[in-house]
Amino acid sequence: MNDKMIVFDNRKIRRVWFNDDWHFSIVDVVNALIDSKNPRDYVKKMRKRDLELRKGWGQIVTPLLIKTKGGKQSILCSNKKGIFRIIQSIPSKKAEPFKLWLAQVGSERIDEIDDPELSIDRVMKIYLSKGYSEKWINQRLKTIEVRKELTDEWKRSGVSSDQEFAILINEMTLAWSGKSIRDYKDLKCLKKENLRDNMTNLELALNTLAEATTTEISKEESPKGFNESENVSVRGAGVARVARKKVEKELGRSVISPQNARDLIELDKEEVINYGK
Repeated sequence: MNDKMIVFDNRKIRRVWFNDDWHFSIVDVVNALIDSKNPRDYVKKMRKRDLELRKGWGQIVTPLLIKTKGGKQSILCSNKKGIFRIIQSIPSKKAEPFKLWLAQVGSERIDEIDDPELSIDRVMKIYLSKGYSEKWINQRLKTIEVRKELTDEWKRSGVSSDQEFAILINEMTLAWSGKSIRDYKDLKCLKKENLRDNMTNLELALNTLAEATTTEISKEESPKGFNESENVSVRGAGVARVARKKVEKELGRSVISPQNARDLIELDKEEVINYGK
């Protein structure tokens, strides 16, 4: 686990990486929103006041070891979902913007159910705000479409659980790239970040080839259940592996890159600057 500190409104909030997610010190978050001399006491009163929060407290909170001045101590922490639930119980002006934002997000998701095109516009705006180029975004949106078609085909063949989907995606990634998703993320210095959001154009193209080929083979052969779909998935990804090796032979280097989103965005900025010259 890696301890890190974030700052909100000049207040330090401790966090720790646990179970593939950031968990934040509840006391620190509460203190940042209410500016209390005794945030621990406020948390106790908040639990008494909000009966539903008290009922679900055990599912929301996890005691984790975090560095303090006196060494590592067990601190009550929660992930983002839990923190948002706790914020809903805080009657504070500082908490109000978070509540309004959550309400806005909920409203937008309902609108997107009625009009799916709105979700595409939202995704485009998010990627643009992060600094990605339109060229990369268009390719990334295509990968979303291809992945959706693949998962629909897996569902048709009888793959049902999230764990089975995760296994198939991991085995496909390993088959075409030579790296498991975890190893691939380690190469790019990622934690919870989406792997495909940190792929180069070439990596995205090969990943899409693996998924699109798997979908077409599955449609032709109509596999039944997880085991048969697993066989098809590895074979489909094998087509992309052959393509990767041919590309690497031509380039004289590996196409599996340690570049992540930060590097890709900076590279796009450099290209724009050079083009301007």
